[in-house]
Amino acid sequence: MHIVIVSDSFKGAITSREAHDAIALGVRRAVPQARITAIPVADGGEGTVDAMLAAGGGDSAVAEVCGVFPGERVHARYGRLDSTTAIVEMAECAGLPLADGRRQTEEATTYGVGELIREAVETGCHHVIVGAGGSATTDLGCGAAAALGVVFRDDEGEEFVPVGRTLSNVASIDTSGARRLLENVTLTVMCDIDNPLAGTTGAAHVFAPQKGADNATVQILDQGLSHVASLMARDHGIDIADIPGAGAAGGLAGGLMAFCGATLKPGIDAVLEAADFAAVIADADLIITGEGRIDGQSLSGKVPVGVARWAKRYRDDLPVVVLAGSIGPDIDEVYGEGITAVFPIGRAPEPLHDAIEHTEENLAASAHSLVRLCSTIAQSASS
Repeated sequence: MHIVIVSDSFKGAITSREAHDAIALGVRRAVPQARITAIPVADGGEGTVDAMLAAGGGDSAVAEVCGVFPGERVHARYGRLDSTTAIVEMAECAGLPLADGRRQTEEATTYGVGELIREAVETGCHHVIVGAGGSATTDLGCGAAAALGVVFRDDEGEEFVPVGRTLSNVASIDTSGARRLLENVTLTVMCDIDNPLAGTTGAAHVFAPQKGADNATVQILDQGLSHVASLMARDHGIDIADIPGAGAAGGLAGGLMAFCGATLKPGIDAVLEAADFAAVIADADLIITGEGRIDGQSLSGKVPVGVARWAKRYRDDLPVVVLAGSIGPDIDEVYGEGITAVFPIGRAPEPLHDAIEHTEENLAASAHSLVRLCSTIAQSASS
């Protein structure tokens, strides 16, 4: 049997990699000779470079770039999946842990992210994937855009690099430099949230408080995000205000769209493309995927549904089974996306704390039972 494992993390219990290990353990117990292909999942946050390299191969490189705050320098890793494709993890240079407790998102910058993208482009990459997650910033990606050649000017015509606090000072935006640099480059942003740029569900109101912003600062940031977005719509005809996901990573996703022509893509799609998933499943017998909870909301881009959609597109005869920590309402809707069956991994009624503690062993046991069943059915059919 060839079994493909593509599992999300079980939030609050185990990581994606630990979930893969537990499922593989259960598979080996059932069919020791099974061939297993495990594809790590990345969502754009910390660990994205490692996960993408594990999924698609390649190696990493290091560049010295701007850190979380202007004037700081850090050594940041990025991945080269092949000679023309790079993966940049914004958390490597603009991640919240790098702020060292300085919770001042209004002063933080994505300039280093732009430097990493430029480094990849100038060393020959024509496709750059940007992991947008785990950020300390709320600058609409203006720092990254400036590093790529976008020029921001204030009312006096003075050039400056905006941070969250100074977004409202932007009076004009010239994107021609970045457009020239990226003329033959495809820029993709991995984005697993659907928050808009501004407003009560936008980058400032939802995420800035987690990065240290008080109520007054949230208002300043939200106004700044809306102001720059309105300038882009008025002067360049690019309106990102209502695009789902534009608010990811403090607006980096929306900014790279507006200033640099980037496209947004769910993280699972970026991972499966890098892993050449269509080729991987060509001779597969079963896909096992999983997450902590599956319900009707999983249709909005969660890993199991994303995996099932790919399988349905390339191998509609291939079973896709979800092992979940819990099953919520409206579960019937996921079957239409290509999921064959959903099984809870709990083996006995128990308090949530105990269920979390037993996640790995329950997941392994469930995978063991599932593969025993599939193997028996396959043997019966062949005889």
